[in-house]
Amino acid sequence: MLREYITRLRASIGAWLSPQIADLKVRVEPYVAQVRARYEKLEPRERLLVQVAGVLIAIFLLYSLVYSPIVNLTDGLDDEIALREHDLANVRRMATNYAELKTELSAAENSTVTRNRDFSLFSVVETSFSKSVGRDKITSITPAADKKISGGFVQYSVQLKLENVDLAQIVDALYAVRSLPVPVGIENLHIQRRSQNTHAYDVDITCVALGRG
Repeated sequence: MLREYITRLRASIGAWLSPQIADLKVRVEPYVAQVRARYEKLEPRERLLVQVAGVLIAIFLLYSLVYSPIVNLTDGLDDEIALREHDLANVRRMATNYAELKTELSAAENSTVTRNRDFSLFSVVETSFSKSVGRDKITSITPAADKKISGGFVQYSVQLKLENVDLAQIVDALYAVRSLPVPVGIENLHIQRRSQNTHAYDVDITCVALGRG
């Protein structure tokens, strides 16, 4: 259907141009004859000069009407291509960032604890450290206020102080936290050697868990 429309359009334009071109030829023919007659009367040297001038004019017209527009169009296309390539690179970079954020969000969601009335990070941590180092080594255990973070998550935290523990007990305590059935992490760990016993240490630990708000 489109081809038929283009064919009819060409035929209509040709039908309209044909008489216009014929009329233009009729009007221009006397002037062309006069120029030709004058050219025939010129001396050979003058004809040569006219020919050179004609060639120069033709070159100028070709440069102005053909070459220059093509070069400008090519430069414009190069700029457009460079812009599109830059936009494409930005889109790819944003897509990569989105994929990374989506992966991080998925990992965060998989590392969240179930928020219900039965869950207590304080109880989980106290039980774990009581078994790994002994209740007598825990000098204090203090739950911190829940902290809301971006993405609708809530961070729970508990601070502990251990006294007079050895390195093996510290390792056992950290391994026990990592082995809990709920995802609990260590946000802060400070170990200080005791002055009375160089083989014993005092430890400050902050345990954290991530949950949905």
